[in-house]
Amino acid sequence: MNTPRVKNIVVVGGGTAGWMAAAALSKVLDRSYHIELVESEDIGTVGVGEATVEHLKLFNQLLEIEEGEFVRATQATFKLGIQFNDWGALGDSYVHGFGSIGTELGLLPFHQYWLKAHHMGKAGPLGRYSLNTLAAERGRFMVSAKDVPANSPLANIGHAYHFDAGLYARYLRAYAEKRGVKRTEGRVVSVQQHGESGFIESVTLESGRVVEGDLFIDCTGFRGLLIEQTLHAGYEDFSHWLPCDRAVAMPCERTGPPTPYTRSNAREAGWQWRIPLQHRVGNGHVYCSQYMSEDEATASLLSQLDGKALGEPRQIRFTTGMRRKFWDKNVVALGLASGFMEPLESTSIFLIQSGIVRLMQLFPRLGMSETLIGRYNEQAITEFERIRDFLILHYKATTRDDSPFWRYCRDMPIPDSLAENMRLFAESGLFFREGDELFAHLSWVQVMIGQGIVPSGYHPFVDQLSERDLLGFIQNVGSVVERCVNAMPPHQDFIDRNCKAPVPQM
Repeated sequence: MNTPRVKNIVVVGGGTAGWMAAAALSKVLDRSYHIELVESEDIGTVGVGEATVEHLKLFNQLLEIEEGEFVRATQATFKLGIQFNDWGALGDSYVHGFGSIGTELGLLPFHQYWLKAHHMGKAGPLGRYSLNTLAAERGRFMVSAKDVPANSPLANIGHAYHFDAGLYARYLRAYAEKRGVKRTEGRVVSVQQHGESGFIESVTLESGRVVEGDLFIDCTGFRGLLIEQTLHAGYEDFSHWLPCDRAVAMPCERTGPPTPYTRSNAREAGWQWRIPLQHRVGNGHVYCSQYMSEDEATASLLSQLDGKALGEPRQIRFTTGMRRKFWDKNVVALGLASGFMEPLESTSIFLIQSGIVRLMQLFPRLGMSETLIGRYNEQAITEFERIRDFLILHYKATTRDDSPFWRYCRDMPIPDSLAENMRLFAESGLFFREGDELFAHLSWVQVMIGQGIVPSGYHPFVDQLSERDLLGFIQNVGSVVERCVNAMPPHQDFIDRNCKAPVPQM
């Protein structure tokens, strides 16, 4: 493929995806590159996700954004994990926490030793041995301490954020514009392609202005103006495995200190999220329209709000899935233009970040390359499929029999890749991470055990410990975690002392 060297980069669409892309590229590319972002204030953004996984810290570090400044600018709070209620069975509750569980011993992770003690009836719930889980449940938080031994749980506390995605986009816009990114206001009314190659050459705005580019980044949301409406890259539908296709979102006033975790409550035909920020609480109800009406979903959400509703409910329609090509010709799709994974495990912003990092790693400096494009798509597809399997696990691993929706989820066929992982874990407690997939074995272990897949056996190396040594090891880990959590301040106190945001002007 013989194409011009990339010098003009056009980001079509703003929001979180557009401004994350513009900010990152303006940071890593020199000023010989021209970056222009085209967006229209008349086109709203979805903004479903206000919770992240740990990886956003790395993105902000790449941009050299200080954590306290970021937290104050986005009205953020801290997140140690996600609490899941009523997923495996009615009345069940567990936390998928970041960070570690216990400590490794020899060649084996802690949960293998826990399994033997659990089968003996001499171990507490798995979460009792996780600093993040115990601290989340007790409302405590701190960042990793520098004045403790390296092997202390307090030395390596995994955390993410709850934040206002709109404020983050605004912050990144200012960041990018300071580094030379040009913002153009306007709605795209037509797209021009090369007659032979089909490459996009320019977009035309309502004003008549033509914006030319060598590389286009599609951040136009579900409609995928460039990647789908123009290039027809195709879409892989996951809804037969992830049947929820609607959401209603509604913020409300805070009524107490923010929890250092996201809450996910399973409902009759889906689930509801609760995300505490410094200035409000984000709430939403993700549901399947085949089993619940919009009015029912909205009424259910409103009945669960902690405080006074702010604004009107926002209705969102989606089809869970991914583009068949994330990078097609000279267009790279990011954010909702690339696909949609429901925000059950807070992966939306991670997938934007991952797409940006992948583009930077495979940047077509000398022009479009089929080799680079092929590798980008291969990696993106694998990433989406592994996250897809992890999300499906939450629905499949259930004994709920109280509604048609949950009976469907319990009985539905699942991808072979997920079925094999579930069988392996149920038999042996083993899980093997594939490459650089987002969720490592600790995440899979917590969700599977949390939802009732408790392995019937454990690794034979565990038997090298005597029963006395095994139980002493388990008890010691629990005692260390307990002491460390007791040393942590309340979440609100940590925010007040270190990164309290100004009260927003109404």
